[in-house]
Amino acid sequence: MNPYFEQTVMNADPVELVQLLHQKAIVYVKDAREHLRHGRIAERARVIGDAYAVIAELQNSLRPEVAPDLTTRLQGLYLYMQRLLLDANFAQADAPLAEVVSLLSTLLDGWTGVLMQSAGRHEATHEWATREMGQRELIMA
Repeated sequence: MNPYFEQTVMNADPVELVQLLHQKAIVYVKDAREHLRHGRIAERARVIGDAYAVIAELQNSLRPEVAPDLTTRLQGLYLYMQRLLLDANFAQADAPLAEVVSLLSTLLDGWTGVLMQSAGRHEATHEWATREMGQRELIMA
């Protein structure tokens, strides 16, 4: 594994990990499309398998006890994408791969928004805490 990527994974929070998994799956599917275009069957099959495994990991990370409705919808979407990957591999077709890239990209955009929103809340909380500490120091002085 790439040492930089490994360090990024080790320091990531759960939302960042989900985001990284979506990014990795997109890279694999784009690679599969490239291998398909150039007739590299073994390489295409390998990276489709890698994308399938990443999506399986995303499925395993779902927590129905936290958000049952969302988990059900994501589970169905992940299963659908895995079916598309299998169809693309067996039929040697690009359209299912293109659809998977599109779906993963949409999900990635959503997770990026969650991450940005979370960072914004963290920044606002930090700003509030800093201001509160400053006011307390003034009161105590």
